[in-house]
Amino acid sequence: MIKQTLSKTVLALAIGTASIGAFAQVMVGGAPMLASKDIIDNAVNSKDHTTLVAAVKAAGLVDTLKSAGPFTVFAPTNAAFAALPAGTVDTLLKPENKGMLSGILTYHVVSGKFDAAAISKMIADGKGMASIKTVAGGTLVAKAAGGKVTVTDEKGGVATVTIADVYQSNGVIHVIDKVMLPK
Repeated sequence: MIKQTLSKTVLALAIGTASIGAFAQVMVGGAPMLASKDIIDNAVNSKDHTTLVAAVKAAGLVDTLKSAGPFTVFAPTNAAFAALPAGTVDTLLKPENKGMLSGILTYHVVSGKFDAAAISKMIADGKGMASIKTVAGGTLVAKAAGGKVTVTDEKGGVATVTIADVYQSNGVIHVIDKVMLPK
């Protein structure tokens, strides 16, 4: 009974969030995110995602994320990258580390369009958690608590979705507050 109530509450929150997102223009990093633009064209306008954009360019993933998709991207902010150990981002951006950088970035990408309602349903169906397969081949675990969705990486790091349902022409972005790392 409690699980059913929790599942219905999580789903209602997600549907409410999705409905609001469908009618209101979402702002990320001080810029409007237009559903008519692709993931890259929107991301380059967000002042909160300059590190992510630089990393995507360095990894050679621009064309992939401009393609038809659809993709779901868990997009770490500049602050999330800044929280990594000193020198990590600079090291990853070096040409000789392109493969490692690509692996980390594609670990944040899921094939298909999973908005908050879809993720919340997966969590409810999974009795409180959902395993999500990434393009990199790893797994993220999504959970909901206190009206927030969290995503846990394979190393136990937990990121919180701070802005859900940023719709794109080729998918959806969920802004997160941590960089997730594969095994």
